[in-house]
Amino acid sequence: MDIKILSKQATSLLKQLISIPSISGEEEQTAGVIKEFLENDGIQVKRLHNNIYATNFEFSPDKPTLLLNSHHDTIKPNSTWSRDPFLPVSEDGKLYGLGSNDAGASLVSLLTVFRYFYKKRGLNHNLIIAATAEEESSGVRGIRAVLPVLERIDLAIVGEPTGMQMAIAEKGLIVLRCQAKGVSGHAARDTGENAILNALPDIQWFSNYRFPHESKLLGPVKMTVTMIGAGTQHNVIPDRCDFTVDIRSTDAYQHQEILQTIREHVRSDFSSPSLDLSPSSIPVSHPLVKAAGKIGIATFGSPTLSDQTFIAAPSAKIGPGMSERSHTADEFVYEKEIEQGIVIYHNLLEEFLNN
Repeated sequence: MDIKILSKQATSLLKQLISIPSISGEEEQTAGVIKEFLENDGIQVKRLHNNIYATNFEFSPDKPTLLLNSHHDTIKPNSTWSRDPFLPVSEDGKLYGLGSNDAGASLVSLLTVFRYFYKKRGLNHNLIIAATAEEESSGVRGIRAVLPVLERIDLAIVGEPTGMQMAIAEKGLIVLRCQAKGVSGHAARDTGENAILNALPDIQWFSNYRFPHESKLLGPVKMTVTMIGAGTQHNVIPDRCDFTVDIRSTDAYQHQEILQTIREHVRSDFSSPSLDLSPSSIPVSHPLVKAAGKIGIATFGSPTLSDQTFIAAPSAKIGPGMSERSHTADEFVYEKEIEQGIVIYHNLLEEFLNN
């Protein structure tokens, strides 16, 4: 394996992907680029919506299957970018561009390593590569559409920026839309009931409450009020105040248990949220985790959510780049991180697939 050549090819592919807008739900063109990248290496590729997937050459129904997955959609660039988010620029060892870190570097590294293992014989697992869409929006035409048409998945590696450490557990997510009610009235008179004031105790409770049980790997359940809106004009007391709570769940509680605790403490109404985005994990005794340990990969519990939540099989999250750079203005990845990603993915698969 000539790492310099492979790294150059992967970086070139990432620059091409950055230059094509692929906001979540609008990934048609990047899907075509990824398909061509694999087909140019003689790989038979399938496409479903904007998801691209392929199996290794020696795929056998008698073997368990390892899924390699990352996404090629991005969020919308925020207004504080000082650069063109769709212009890939290499500067001081960094590659700038929207999606470079989340999760372009992981995606191109996994694609490169899959191409290397594609025709390898005698592996103890089948391989499937899936470059999926709509991860940033948890859309129904992303990995959730692909998983039912794939062969049985026994294990998954999900590419997300983790500094090439392995996340063996990942927090889940509940998004709560809340509404405090009041009675409208004239702001100049002592009438009405201000919905904003009614919301404040609940907002304070979400900010201060601590669930008594903590996960060994994931720590506490975290609740954060992230959006608020009320009122129609300056002289009208608002009769409703809407606010949104981002809840990062752990394996210490079922989602229904979290909601029951909220109902016992909060006066505001809230709609029935989706409970599908559950925490995910892989046992520390799993052979993949042991293989990671043998080659010096550290493990941790991740506070961020990924498409792992939709994969029923054991899964681990690992990739080049750093999570804290995701969704930031002037997003970048170090080019040496792409090379490191290819090397570590390769070494991990060599250790796991051949033993």
